[in-house]
Amino acid sequence: MTKNIGTTDKILRIIIGLILLSLYFFGPQTPWGLLGIIPILTAIVGVCPAYIPFKISTIKKEQKNG
Repeated sequence: MTKNIGTTDKILRIIIGLILLSLYFFGPQTPWGLLGIIPILTAIVGVCPAYIPFKISTIKKEQKNG
């Protein structure tokens, strides 16, 4: 799969994922907090499956070429 997540997108996904996970461990402690794993994994892999059908990419052109 072609990577489609840029640097800013990765940072935001990690922050959102950590916030959701912290709700699981420190907040109301419901299983919904485990959804934070999804944005963290997509940031690590660099591919968002939801972007693929719409041909969205947040990678800047400079990053694609070099």
